[in-house]
Amino acid sequence: MAGFLSNIRFVAWGSAILGALFMAVYGLVATGHDVMSTTFWSAVFRWLHVMSGIMWIGLLYYFNFVQIPNMPKIPDEQKPALGKVIAPAALFWFRWGAAATLGTGLALALINGYLVQTLTVGATEGFAVAKHVFLGVGMWLAIIMFLNVWVVIWPAQQKALNINNAHPDLPAEQKAAHGKTAMLFSRTNTFLSLPMLAAMTGAQTLG
Repeated sequence: MAGFLSNIRFVAWGSAILGALFMAVYGLVATGHDVMSTTFWSAVFRWLHVMSGIMWIGLLYYFNFVQIPNMPKIPDEQKPALGKVIAPAALFWFRWGAAATLGTGLALALINGYLVQTLTVGATEGFAVAKHVFLGVGMWLAIIMFLNVWVVIWPAQQKALNINNAHPDLPAEQKAAHGKTAMLFSRTNTFLSLPMLAAMTGAQTLG
């Protein structure tokens, strides 16, 4: 067991397989749904959506509540290890977690038949369906956050940290400026995250 738990790939894939088996057995056998059931696939994509969202927002909070505030406390000779090893790995899961969250969320709305209603924030129904208004607000906040990640934060961090040696000759002051840009947009996403979550979770209960 120690060998299994020591390998993150084994743990991650094992957890995913166990979750998928539970979803298949309980979702198909115990509830009487079949593989063509919209309800079953809605449950599958909601699971994937939440899983991806945990990865994305979890790393967003790691950057903003752990890494950035504590960087000044790290001795200068130790900072390169964080910038060259930890941050690039975290940014990989961060940006692809954002993409997976948005993709599975749009797929979920499509499967459930309210993609247009949510993208228009309920306007196509005269704003009469509270669930679609809530989901629409959450969806557009998530889209803005996704664009911040891929259009601003990731390109800025590539330059600030010289990831994959893509910008080796960039002056230090420009690297610092790109780092500040990434930080400000990351803070913007942190600011938007709780209203987004309020809209998404509220839609499932208040709607």
